[in-house]
Amino acid sequence: MLNTDHIREEFPIFHKRKGLVYLDSASTTQKPQCVIDSVSSFYSNYNANIHRALYEIGEKATNEFESVRDKVKRFLNVPDSHEVIFTRSSTESINLVAYSWGIGNLNKGNGILVTEMEHHSNLVPWQMVSEKTLAKLKYLPLQKDGMLDLSSIETDLNDIGMLAMVHQSNVFGTINPVSKIVELAKSRGVVTLIDGAQAVPHFPVDISKIDCDFYVFSGHKMVGPTGVGVLIGRKTILEKMDPFLGGGEMINNVTMEKSTWNEIPWKFEAGTPNIAQVIGLGRAIDFIDDIGLEDIEAHENGLLDYGIKQLSAIDDIVLYGSSSNRGAVIPFNVKGIHPHDLAKFLDTDKICIRAGHHCAQPIMNVLGISASARASFYLYNNRNDIDVLVKSIKKTAKILA
Repeated sequence: MLNTDHIREEFPIFHKRKGLVYLDSASTTQKPQCVIDSVSSFYSNYNANIHRALYEIGEKATNEFESVRDKVKRFLNVPDSHEVIFTRSSTESINLVAYSWGIGNLNKGNGILVTEMEHHSNLVPWQMVSEKTLAKLKYLPLQKDGMLDLSSIETDLNDIGMLAMVHQSNVFGTINPVSKIVELAKSRGVVTLIDGAQAVPHFPVDISKIDCDFYVFSGHKMVGPTGVGVLIGRKTILEKMDPFLGGGEMINNVTMEKSTWNEIPWKFEAGTPNIAQVIGLGRAIDFIDDIGLEDIEAHENGLLDYGIKQLSAIDDIVLYGSSSNRGAVIPFNVKGIHPHDLAKFLDTDKICIRAGHHCAQPIMNVLGISASARASFYLYNNRNDIDVLVKSIKKTAKILA
């Protein structure tokens, strides 16, 4: 188990809000002081636009920004740092692929396969592409145990041009066998995109082993700043794609009649980028590396087991999902209590959980509910957080019964 007392010392919010029990890291994570300082240092010490500045602070800003590509490359074993594109979020990364690749390559006979487990960010863009291209949108069904039904996946991949799916579910924590699914899709010539927003912060991810064509994740879910995401794309595909946005930096040559595009990754990074946020992401990667993803994964697995055991003992509680391979996320409801009411009452005890459909309404439809509560754990949580949660749920149930 990690030394959470030591780790929490690095997070100023836990100093300023004594007794805070933060159990909503699947939504966004808290930030350590070193990440906050890295963003502040950019603005305070070398704030300048990047890539074309010929003065000292501009060169430093450029070097700090570009060095993060190499950090991402090493962190996820990406074949080439030129395959690392900075965006604002996982959502923007998926939209970039949907519009720059999807609209030009999908059609009536070349459909899109998603899953019933997707976050809206990896569903809505493909619905929009389907409408524009007439490409049929199909999905791998979800079982009530929180796992995908893959029994007919070989048939499901027929006449498919794009497979887009989540690595780890934000609702159940289910970790999908993406490597095997990608391998099968590749044998059919299907292009693959994996949403890794819930995976990258919690366990080692090896892009070269997964061998997908696109992989996306967000900084704010891994103790980094908001406003920064990453798209990792196969170089041979990226080079053939049209830019997502037009403007400065993504160009090579501009006349009044036409323009030519920059090399990748800059072809997809129009305008002044999110410099401070990217630098903060680099510091977040350093922070996670210092702790160790293997240790983080083991710590979270221990919290998951303990959390399931303790929550299961509460009267009238319903836990959702039973995958044997899952991350530290527990969706639940207490009979007779709306999850929004539960969340507000827990907040009076300084406990932060998520309540709602978790941007995954199709999952709620499969479960036959409108919403659920969700507790999600990260490297700064410990068993005491779970004990406080359980005690507060029991107290709330008595009040609202």
